Amino acid sequence: MPDGSRPAARRSVIVSEFTNSVLDPAAPMLGPVENGGTIIANTAPGCWGPMITPRLRGGHEVTRPVYVEGAEIGDGIAIRIRDITVTSLATASGHDSSPEGFCLGDPYVAARCPVCDTVWPETHVEGIGQDAVKCDSCGNAVKPFEIVHGYTVTFDETRAVGLTLPKAAAEEIAKDANHYAALPDASRQHSILTFAPSDMPGTLIRMRPFMGQLGTCPSKAMPDSHNAGDFGAFLVGAPHDYAITAEELAEHKTDGHMDIDAVRAGAILVAPVKVRGAGVYLGDMHAGQGDGEIAGHTMDVSGSVTLQVEVVKNYPIDGPVLFPLEEDLPPLAKPFSASEMAKGEKLAAKWGMGALEPLAPISVIGTAANLNAAIDNGLARAAALLGMSVAEVRNRATVNGAIEIGRAPGVIQVTFLAPLAKLDAVGLGDYAREQYGL
Repeated sequence: MPDGSRPAARRSVIVSEFTNSVLDPAAPMLGPVENGGTIIANTAPGCWGPMITPRLRGGHEVTRPVYVEGAEIGDGIAIRIRDITVTSLATASGHDSSPEGFCLGDPYVAARCPVCDTVWPETHVEGIGQDAVKCDSCGNAVKPFEIVHGYTVTFDETRAVGLTLPKAAAEEIAKDANHYAALPDASRQHSILTFAPSDMPGTLIRMRPFMGQLGTCPSKAMPDSHNAGDFGAFLVGAPHDYAITAEELAEHKTDGHMDIDAVRAGAILVAPVKVRGAGVYLGDMHAGQGDGEIAGHTMDVSGSVTLQVEVVKNYPIDGPVLFPLEEDLPPLAKPFSASEMAKGEKLAAKWGMGALEPLAPISVIGTAANLNAAIDNGLARAAALLGMSVAEVRNRATVNGAIEIGRAPGVIQVTFLAPLAKLDAVGLGDYAREQYGL
């Protein structure tokens, strides 16, 4: 988007358009939104709906990226999550399998009809159930994924709880799937409610919505769900059009696909900028999820999201940093209370020490092909961010924090209390002060 053709930045940008599930830095962005401005989006479900829609090439259906005025390569974007509201009436999910023959190397990226051998075939829905998605060319059922054990869940009107449904109710919802999913008008996915799974009816579930995808555009075109170190590893040497090398993955990804349940309303996320204008995008809203997303999927929903974005100049690492809500912090990483500080100061005085060093919580995201490598990535990023050795980060995360799992196979958080002066040195201290009242 050359300077001469870019319109004036707006205070707010409303987003209702989606990618074809590929994040492409060469594609036109929406906006621009001014530095400090607001992005309001109506998002489509991620995971299962796009996974059973072969023409979508990335496993999710995320919003078109938004250009942020003043964001240059090497900066960061601080994203304050002002609001997340679930609009779906129901969704379906479950543990998956990938039947043989229905993809070219990767069922998320290159779905294939095994009868007419079309990759990314156009499809339509006939009826309900797991054979309902049919190839437009030959009429064959195309299912790059099947649900091994799944559920249909509906939500109460306050969006506080959900309840899994029996077979008859799931099938009733499946007949009007797009309505119950509240699919946005521009969405092109087949709703997973069409499959009508009902393997664990009568289970009450708490809702705690968050964004599975939130971040900035990678600097090379890649499928949206693979913009992370674990899923991105499937692109290395792949037999389809989006194959890359391991070096390219490390250079270009921005880890926008995290599935970290603390990325919810009230949190502050700082994402790296690898293309001019940043390209803030979002999607894959989850109604709730336990750490690890161990079933591989959770309750993907439509919803409305309000973000405020702000440029952080000269951001020193290539991955995201999160300032979660205080209630989402591990017990040892919470800010010290006044009573605890008083006891600490008394102890310091007893041993002839000076004033206690101010500390603040921070959560550094690490991603890689597996959890051990993701921990190493997160530790290295935290050390680079704060000018510490990895050994010091290990110690601080042990005595004043924790390693948390965002998603298996390879997304983690290194969360700990860090010296506030170190955060100030890289322009992040005021976000910690704002978030934790320091």
